[in-house]
Amino acid sequence: MQIEINDDVARELAYMVRLHQKHGAPAQMDSVERLVGYVLACVADGSRRPGSWERGVLVQMGLIADCDEHHEYRATYGGA
Repeated sequence: MQIEINDDVARELAYMVRLHQKHGAPAQMDSVERLVGYVLACVADGSRRPGSWERGVLVQMGLIADCDEHHEYRATYGGA
């Protein structure tokens, strides 16, 4: 899989990484790739775990499908 990131967004992500490297952070990231991977893993976890903190992020972003299936806990990734 290949993901394209807008240049402005990539610069902001690189800035976040520099801040993490200089000042630390609870979930410190050492590269843009690691930061993007972490964010995407959080999105995937929020999708399959309705009671998780990650789900709240998806709700705020409008990324929860309007169906009962997306409100059920799933132990594994990828759906049925």
